[in-house]
Amino acid sequence: MPNAPFISLRGVTKTFGAGPTAFQALKGVDMDVAQGDFVAVMGPSGSGKSTTMNILGCLDVPTSGHFTFHGVHVERLDRDQRALLRRKYLGFVFQGFNLLARTTALENVELPLIYRGEDRATRHEAGMAALDKVGLKDWWDHTPAELSGGQQQRVAIARAIVTSPDVLLADEPTGNLDTATSMEIMALLTDLNRNQGITILMVTHEEEMAAFARTVIHFRDGLVERNELNGVKH
Repeated sequence: MPNAPFISLRGVTKTFGAGPTAFQALKGVDMDVAQGDFVAVMGPSGSGKSTTMNILGCLDVPTSGHFTFHGVHVERLDRDQRALLRRKYLGFVFQGFNLLARTTALENVELPLIYRGEDRATRHEAGMAALDKVGLKDWWDHTPAELSGGQQQRVAIARAIVTSPDVLLADEPTGNLDTATSMEIMALLTDLNRNQGITILMVTHEEEMAAFARTVIHFRDGLVERNELNGVKH
């Protein structure tokens, strides 16, 4: 079971613009995530879930309120410090696979390690290990055009976990996939959560995908409406 919360939002607001055209996307969000949890974030368009995920991913900062990660007040960090936290602790998976078209699966997976300055041998070993975890070790030399949608998303997940992140943030990871492939991707995420200990935060509109999570957080009108504990799928 998850331990005590290690991600916490308290009174987080986010306002875009100023003056009469200002829009308050978040109106005082309180939210805790326990280490090792699998959280699905749900809500209608404009409810604030994507803005919250951008803050949790250190891609944006709150207008006010507190965001702590491993006890560190992230809202007090500067841009470079947030980038370092993102690079060291977080992995990202998006609805669009965002793979480089003319490079192999392995080269795509190695990208975060290039940004870290790792040498070629280290990158190769870690990249192959990540592809192995998502069941694509034998496809390492294939380009995205030679892979199915599900395989491309697996490569994207391998790229997200190659740095051994504490947290994986997934934004509609099955949005571009058919039902059968979506179930395969959700089973993979569940395995990474249970067996690799990666905390997962996933935005989804689909109840069927949210059923894989342990915790479901519902957003409405810039606030957390309610938290639910799931009967988790196996």
